[in-house]
Amino acid sequence: MQRYSPIRTAATAAMLLTLTACAGGNFRPVTDAPIRIGPAYTIRGTTYVPAAAPSYDMVGYASWYGNESGNQTANGERFQPGWITAAHTTLPLPTYVEVTALDTGRRIIVRVNDRGPFVQNGRIIDLSRGAAEQLGIKEQGHAPVRVRRVEPAEKDRKRLREGKPAASLPPVSAAELQRLRGALAAKPR
Repeated sequence: MQRYSPIRTAATAAMLLTLTACAGGNFRPVTDAPIRIGPAYTIRGTTYVPAAAPSYDMVGYASWYGNESGNQTANGERFQPGWITAAHTTLPLPTYVEVTALDTGRRIIVRVNDRGPFVQNGRIIDLSRGAAEQLGIKEQGHAPVRVRRVEPAEKDRKRLREGKPAASLPPVSAAELQRLRGALAAKPR
């Protein structure tokens, strides 16, 4: 019968953990807990202060990103460009938002798991390639949107955590779309 020393067992465990980290095992699993708000941070001279913001509802512009495939998001997950995710400067990670394209009225639910955009031209959210495609703005690259924090049903949360889109939402009414476009036009640049 062979006996294992505690030192040898600890060394083997440490080596396995190191190898796991090198193989990409240092990514956080896709989960809704814990929710991270995080401390204030400064990028390119602008300070951002993350906050809970349960009633977040803004109009502005969306862009999309997708070349960072496999990189780590701000909440530690692996970025998957085809998933329905987004980056926001201050919302808790993760947060669920409804994004409405103001050109068409089309709406989708998106899971925010990263930080950005850090461009000062009215952008309020960076969508993953998958989210931009689902919203119908990928070809535009930059589009007017409404971003509103929501609490979707668990089945939609689960689908988004698995990289699938949430249930389809009907487009906003013509009257609501007109109101949102007016709010964007009145917003200072």
